[in-house]
Amino acid sequence: MKQIKVYQVDSFTKEKFKGNPAGVVTNAEILSENEMQAIAKELNNSETAFILPSGTDDHEVRVRFFTPTVEVPSCGHATIAAHYVRAVENKYENRIYNHKIGIGVLPIEIQKIKEDYKIIITQGKPEFQAEITGENRKKLLSALGLFESNVDNRAPIQIVDTGHSKVMVGIKERKTLNSLCPNFTSLKELSKTISCNGYYVFTFDSDDKEILIHGRMFAPAIGINEDPVTGNANGPLGAYI
Repeated sequence: MKQIKVYQVDSFTKEKFKGNPAGVVTNAEILSENEMQAIAKELNNSETAFILPSGTDDHEVRVRFFTPTVEVPSCGHATIAAHYVRAVENKYENRIYNHKIGIGVLPIEIQKIKEDYKIIITQGKPEFQAEITGENRKKLLSALGLFESNVDNRAPIQIVDTGHSKVMVGIKERKTLNSLCPNFTSLKELSKTISCNGYYVFTFDSDDKEILIHGRMFAPAIGINEDPVTGNANGPLGAYI
């Protein structure tokens, strides 16, 4: 029987049961791809990271990411979780090294702060696709339960990619954002047409000077109806803004 080491890590928080949980398997070299997918389905986090040995000199480790239904090329919170676990297991001091994920080789920075760690990740180069217009725009707004009057005209509805593309949908009011009840079946169908699996709905409507954006991210096409915190949406959003 294979024995694997599995962790559950809450990223983007210092409090238990908050942030965004990710599974981490640190000895994934003993697993087949089908076994990785089965484990990700069983853990039922939005993503589970599987750490593998390096195959070449340009990176120290390789990491693969699986949702409960499919493999994805990159994942922000699961990247943080994976390298936090590596730092704890290996008792790292401050260091920088490369890891290889589905979009290529990228740097990871480990900062030791007292008895804990801060993980700094780099996403891929931002790529901007054409604005979503016409029938696809109508289908998108309908699936999200939005009207044209809800849309922030300063923010074109556009796909932005730093490794795992997301549709940026800017709206005017936070109360509208909070009340969204998307049609996940329709979003899933639209993903096939526009070749993008994630929809990040955001607003600049904030009453806190420390908070620029409020947002919600939906990705039913990859088995994630809603993700609580999304590095792969906030990364491209930063480039988009």
